[in-house]
Amino acid sequence: MPKLIDAHTHAHFAAYGKESESVIERALGEDIWVVNVGTQRDTSQTAVVLANKYDEGVYAAVGLHPIHTDKSFHDAKELGDGGNTAGFTSRGEEFDYEYYKKLGQDKKVVAIGECGLDYFRLAEGTKGKQKLAFEQQIMLSGDLNVPLMIHCRDGFDDLISIIKNNRGSLKNDYPGINHFFAGTKEHARELLDLGFYFTFGGVITFTRDYDDLIRYIGLERIMVETDAPYVAPEPYRGKRNEPAYVKYVAEKMAEILGLGSDEVARKTTENARRVLGI
Repeated sequence: MPKLIDAHTHAHFAAYGKESESVIERALGEDIWVVNVGTQRDTSQTAVVLANKYDEGVYAAVGLHPIHTDKSFHDAKELGDGGNTAGFTSRGEEFDYEYYKKLGQDKKVVAIGECGLDYFRLAEGTKGKQKLAFEQQIMLSGDLNVPLMIHCRDGFDDLISIIKNNRGSLKNDYPGINHFFAGTKEHARELLDLGFYFTFGGVITFTRDYDDLIRYIGLERIMVETDAPYVAPEPYRGKRNEPAYVKYVAEKMAEILGLGSDEVARKTTENARRVLGI
């Protein structure tokens, strides 16, 4: 069993250029496994290709991020300058069920996503597109018997309603993971009742805003992540993040919970392996 698992990272994004493999190897060298998460067709495919270069310790999630159902948002760290670096395409994607189903059948795919709702950057008419894509990915997760990797920002009431309405289509035992959870305790309670797990990342090392939420959820339902290349933890805040830095998240998690670092590492790793089937 690895020492830690970075349950949600993007070491295949354009921010790393040709360094993706060296970044992954730094993590593996510290006994840290990684799950590279796709956000649209091309980043999902790249995550799968990269995972298959390693016999062990590197996995993929494939899916359509809610912001990519519309063309209005671009992030050079994700897709490169102009959106065409390294073969990436522009946004405004409609969820192609058969494409993602075929991609998701790869032995290295452990989740569908990141998918969900993001009402922070919202063009007129986008809510309906996001909801439809999310519902389709719920169906696909059940079809492939893998959990969801959820992204949600400013849309938890709608997200929970959609999950409840489609609960029968989800993987039965471990339906999904709420990545970078930023909802309320009430949202957490409803998602806990639905069987979901939660990840927290580098932000917990430099703000106390999540401490009470982490204590409320408890270690039994928590994993650690980096969401690299974003939100690097202290002592690398403001720099490019990478999976090896997940150890700083685990250390802060232990401090928040009043537990030993070894216990947090062991339990979050067990959680990730159980839910993701790795």
